[in-house]
Amino acid sequence: ASCISLCAFLIISFFLPQPAPETTEIDVDGGIYQDIFDINQGFSKFLLLFNFFLDRLHTYFLSWMQERNSIIGDNYRWPHVIPYVLENSLEMNAKGLILKAFEQYRLKTCIDFKPWEGEKNYISVFKGSGCWSSVGNMQMGLQQLSIGANCDRIGTIQHEFLHALGFWHEQSRSDRDDYVTIVWDRIQSGKEHNFNKYDDKTSDFLNVPYDYNSVMHYSKTAFKNGTEPTILTNIPDFMDVIGQRMDFSEYDLQKLNRLYNCTSSLSFMDTCSFELENICGMVQSSDDNSDWQRLSQVPAGPNTDHTNMGECKDSGYFMHFNTSAGRQGSTAVLESRILYPKRGFQCLQFYLYNSGNEGDRLNVLVREYTSANPNGTLRFIEEIKGSPETYWQLHHVSLNVTSKFRVVFQGVRGSGLSNGGLSIDDINLSETQCPHHVWHIRNFTHLLNTSPAGRDGKIYSPPFYSSKGYAFQVSLYVNGTTNNPFNLAIYLSLISGANDDHLQWPCPWQQGTMILLDQHPDIRQRMSNQRSVTTDPLQESESSSNRTWDRPDKVGSEATFPNGTKYMRGPGAGTSAFLTHERLRSRNFIKEDGVYILLTLEGISITQSKDPEVPAFCPDNPCENHGVCVMVNRAPVCRCPASDNWWYMGEKCERKGSAQENTVIAVSSTITVFVVMLIVTITTAACLKKKYKQGRENKDSLALEV
Repeated sequence: ASCISLCAFLIISFFLPQPAPETTEIDVDGGIYQDIFDINQGFSKFLLLFNFFLDRLHTYFLSWMQERNSIIGDNYRWPHVIPYVLENSLEMNAKGLILKAFEQYRLKTCIDFKPWEGEKNYISVFKGSGCWSSVGNMQMGLQQLSIGANCDRIGTIQHEFLHALGFWHEQSRSDRDDYVTIVWDRIQSGKEHNFNKYDDKTSDFLNVPYDYNSVMHYSKTAFKNGTEPTILTNIPDFMDVIGQRMDFSEYDLQKLNRLYNCTSSLSFMDTCSFELENICGMVQSSDDNSDWQRLSQVPAGPNTDHTNMGECKDSGYFMHFNTSAGRQGSTAVLESRILYPKRGFQCLQFYLYNSGNEGDRLNVLVREYTSANPNGTLRFIEEIKGSPETYWQLHHVSLNVTSKFRVVFQGVRGSGLSNGGLSIDDINLSETQCPHHVWHIRNFTHLLNTSPAGRDGKIYSPPFYSSKGYAFQVSLYVNGTTNNPFNLAIYLSLISGANDDHLQWPCPWQQGTMILLDQHPDIRQRMSNQRSVTTDPLQESESSSNRTWDRPDKVGSEATFPNGTKYMRGPGAGTSAFLTHERLRSRNFIKEDGVYILLTLEGISITQSKDPEVPAFCPDNPCENHGVCVMVNRAPVCRCPASDNWWYMGEKCERKGSAQENTVIAVSSTITVFVVMLIVTITTAACLKKKYKQGRENKDSLALEV
């Protein structure tokens, strides 16, 4: 009876209309911050009903298995290099973000991913109904992981792959009641199982403290049936912290690295904030005229280091080359310890403070060691110079080193008067790609305090060019849009540029990534916030039939740079729910009253899996309705076209199905199941009643005989 009531409740409630969000620009997420449970609830009602029964069956199976093979068993572990397939059903933007999520795993853990080449167990990533994954390696060959519509956020993808690697939700820990309170009467009916707690025979939290900041934690509003929160943190300060989907937390990484016995990460190479006197193993060269000094302040600037910004007593150091003394051309050389590359490309990131003269310069070189040159050969990489400023500036330098090497910082005194010099701090080196551009927004606290919500509070980046020559610009609503205040909103637009006559239009499949940098000194502990949009050449504007990513002088509107130059700006795509102001202040996003937004616009490079049974195309195509014929085991097979609302089926794609037909089938199936269950129940009750009656008669007869 309870099962039938639940079915009826789900069927009726799934027909209720959902309010559509208002949008002022092209919001990739509808302008609403949606957590995973929100996204999963927004899919096809009957599909979710069907999945509900499958999920219950799967849960019972897992419960039976866990009595014998708990999730803490080694059988649930993946190898350190996990084979994967990115299925064609995935959105292009999701594919690019999955690859970026893999890079975060490589940077911060020893877990790597490789395209599937026929291994027994592998992860098949596809566009399913929502964002979901099994927990651990199920040893079942192809194991599905769904990145559905609106799941294309890097934190969401990290979350699902952590499930696949063997992690439950943080609030499922056996000790969770010490840290959070679940308010059961505020949870939607039928969703209570999402708050299950697993005992320490099923889940091991690896001796890591409870983590309010975990990317695996539900937010306070998970599955709420009204306006009140369903999860209360026992320490109130963490109410707006739980549920972040920016990046791994420090404790997330501790648990993952302990579970997989990681002693180092794959693409991380070095970090240094100069807090220790050994200056991270760096050495002063003997082939120069001066030395770099480890200082905490310089009269002409900087007054503090970049790491702590003067907030910690008896700490806060940086390296300084004094250019106020000595002659023009004098140098000071600081070299890193010897480093061993694995990938052949590196990104060097550091902060530079110039309090000297505009003629002073910093050269970045590498000293490469080979069998032919065992003492090392210097190779120049980049020169950095500019006018003195009163703040730290972020720099990225791309390296492409394949043999063991040292990074070399060479300060050179220029001509003219200097009262200070060159200072460097917070160096990070990793085998990752550098961002293409950096937008530094200064006096950010003032902007937060004075900018209105809406278009009057919008600021624009300088123009940038992609590696293929497309000009673009980013806009930021400091205090949110009119419909979504108290959030940062961010949008990317193509703009008219010098190369437009030589480019392909509409712009095809370029992924724009916008990263608000968490300025933690150690790159492994950063929790930056990012969003990506991809230029679909077929996407049409909401207000017209124009292509969104066509030439800006065709689909855009006129705009003016600060110097008075006119240009054309195309439609913007992004999100009005980029980051709440609460989360903005929770990390080192704002430092020295400035923020950095890292920008890249590039093509998405997908490495295809080497499937030994990849079918070839047929010499003749027998398929109807634009079906594609492929050869499977030397026999022609039709792959039929489909969309969200219709599809073709049959041996030659001759029959058309639709979502409406599926609805009728689902309703009919539900009614049929209900009738069958009712008949079985009535028949069973009648049989039991008859059997009980016969038993009583036999018992009475036996008593009379005795």
